[in-house]
Amino acid sequence: MDGTILTPDSRPAEDFVIGQWWERYGAAEHAIWRALFERQSALLRGRACMEFLDGLAATGAAADGIPDFERASDLLDKATGWRIAAVAGLVPDDVFFWHLANRRFPVTNWIRAPEQMDYLEEPDVFHDFFGHVPMLMNPVFADYMRAYGQGGLKALRQGALPYLARLYWYTVEFGLIRGGDGLRIYGSGIASSRAESVYCLESPEPNRIAFDLLRVMQTDYRIDDLQAVYFAIDDFQQLFDATRPDFTPYYVALRERPDLAPEAVLPSDILIP
Repeated sequence: MDGTILTPDSRPAEDFVIGQWWERYGAAEHAIWRALFERQSALLRGRACMEFLDGLAATGAAADGIPDFERASDLLDKATGWRIAAVAGLVPDDVFFWHLANRRFPVTNWIRAPEQMDYLEEPDVFHDFFGHVPMLMNPVFADYMRAYGQGGLKALRQGALPYLARLYWYTVEFGLIRGGDGLRIYGSGIASSRAESVYCLESPEPNRIAFDLLRVMQTDYRIDDLQAVYFAIDDFQQLFDATRPDFTPYYVALRERPDLAPEAVLPSDILIP
């Protein structure tokens, strides 16, 4: 993705950082966290990769309430040099990439309502913290995320953001990893979802395909339904190595290729049972 650090063209990233205001959470909000945490922690045993489970424990997150970002940041900083930046919700692309390039992960400071336990259109603190922060405890994945932020700032200048967005979707959000015990979850969109964490491994419906960088960036995705395809890496070093080069020639090649539907299967695909 290229190692050049760029800065946002227009707006200071700090303009979007707010306080977590942990003391403002009420008992009802902590109860929602507790219910989500207990449910997903149980579901992910035997389904999530050890890097995710170990990272979750290392964050200090527990069922007793919404984590304090500052305390979690201190643990994260010691492990991989990352910190949490509290935000009100989704931030502009350039700001998001700037944070990642500088080892800061934006985490939403509000939590969903009780009627949104199973589906939420925008990320909340549970998705962002429970889903994303544990993997930032892994040094290789943490380096991948920093490189992604650097590459994202460059992709904005090259008009190539849709290709890079697909990479994020199929790795950071909905990625699977192969290991000795079979397929396991590391993507946050899966790890924070009751339905997807079971469906991605156990349903016969989706295709599960061995990771190929250009194949991933050629593939559209669904934002309002369970995924039709998951891409599986062999290990996190494979992911980092695949995304280390300058993406400029990849973008040139991708513009000559047709976009692929999520359910498409190519003769060159390696399907994983």
